[in-house]
Amino acid sequence: MLPYNTMSTYIIGDVQGCFDALQMLLKKVNYDPTRDQLGFVGDLVNRGLQSLETLRFITQLKNPIVVLGNHDLHLMALYFLRNQKDKFKHIDHTLQSILNADDCEKLIHFLLQQPFMYWDKKNNLAITHAGIPPQWSIDEAFSHANEIQKIMRDHPQQFFEKIYGNTPATWRNDLTSWDRTRYIVNALTRMRFCTKTGELDLDNKTNLSSNPLFRPWFEWRTQQTTSLVFGHWAALQGQCNQAHIFAIDTGCIWGGQLTALKLPDFSLFGINVQNTI
Repeated sequence: MLPYNTMSTYIIGDVQGCFDALQMLLKKVNYDPTRDQLGFVGDLVNRGLQSLETLRFITQLKNPIVVLGNHDLHLMALYFLRNQKDKFKHIDHTLQSILNADDCEKLIHFLLQQPFMYWDKKNNLAITHAGIPPQWSIDEAFSHANEIQKIMRDHPQQFFEKIYGNTPATWRNDLTSWDRTRYIVNALTRMRFCTKTGELDLDNKTNLSSNPLFRPWFEWRTQQTTSLVFGHWAALQGQCNQAHIFAIDTGCIWGGQLTALKLPDFSLFGINVQNTI
């Protein structure tokens, strides 16, 4: 719960290992660790060269709000499946400094305890990394997020062995086992375009779709009343033009901005970063 009357909360877009940029942004907003709270929409690590510093900083914060993104899951997969190195040999990453660190186990354990969705009912605020598909209410999404979080915590090795892949693309209430888990993970951490019924297009990473049946997921949520904050989709550059929905991945890692959304007034702050990678 966010005690808005006593402090400010800053929800920060995809940091992706850009630790220096994060510190610059916190300086710009006059962040006071004794008074203010920080939140993150996921993808704390990877692509940037300071993932270890970023993760260490976040783990020492008092009561940070963190939801998991697909790059955070990738770090945990590398750790829990470290005896299956061929599984990821074709995927580049900048996470080796974490995997080699003396405190690696502590850092991974921190991530393993983080949720896939944050929901503050009192202040009518929800946060996920990628979004919430149109067929789910906020309450249903939260239930599904808690469901996969428990599976991940209880059976991490099996979880990371099973979650990769783009199928099933369509949600059904009778989905079971790893098909059900995989859809929920993909919806909350990878989704961009989908149909009105929640069929996912996980290949298109642009901000346009040539198929009229697929729209940005938030365009289907026209009755949204809960404030919903998400990251993941740098190509949007923070533009989603939907009431109560805030896109705050503005491409820091690609030389764009790192953005913070200040609560309770939903004001935006950003710093420009050049030549991040």
